[in-house]
Amino acid sequence: MIISKNTLYPEIETVIRSFDFEQISDERKNTLQPLVDYIQNKVNNKEEIRLNLICTHNSRRSHLSQIWAQTAGAFYNVKNLFCYSGGTEATALYPMVAETLQQTGFQIKNISEGKNPIYSIKFSANEHPVIGFSKTYDDNFNPASDYAAVMTCSSADEGCPFISGAEKRIAITFEDPKNSDETPQQKQIYQKRSLQIATEMFYVFSQIKQ
Repeated sequence: MIISKNTLYPEIETVIRSFDFEQISDERKNTLQPLVDYIQNKVNNKEEIRLNLICTHNSRRSHLSQIWAQTAGAFYNVKNLFCYSGGTEATALYPMVAETLQQTGFQIKNISEGKNPIYSIKFSANEHPVIGFSKTYDDNFNPASDYAAVMTCSSADEGCPFISGAEKRIAITFEDPKNSDETPQQKQIYQKRSLQIATEMFYVFSQIKQ
């Protein structure tokens, strides 16, 4: 059982207790290890940790990765962690992502409507919300330097060989839940992908020694 070091909303805590790190393959753990090493190095040097989770449209996987990484860091009490997300182009945070997170226990508030809505996404009553909206990875909302660029989709990883300002580039790609859009399996597929990302991000932060 995972033991909480920081209080999250009860529904999220319940989901976290279901995570089984043994189900993550050795091959996948090897893929995650560079992110563990990057965070551990920052912790050892008492430096701020900036992660920019990047996918092509900043609409699905990069947001899920950003939100779950920030949640995992808070859960394991990793200090000075700042998670961001971006794309190679800006579109909009896909509504099913917000719905999936809400069903998992996140408190979500729509701050701004329009073609690219802005959401406040909270995982704990006493933590700052994650501000979710679609943007490019180099948007001025995101860090300009001294961050790890975590590539969450293969198309962005292959199509964007240089990430300006990144001190480390790490490929941790996930299958796109978009393939299930407008099918009867959509809700199930988004939930499955969200939980995969969550489990892997919690595994990463569980490895950090403080």
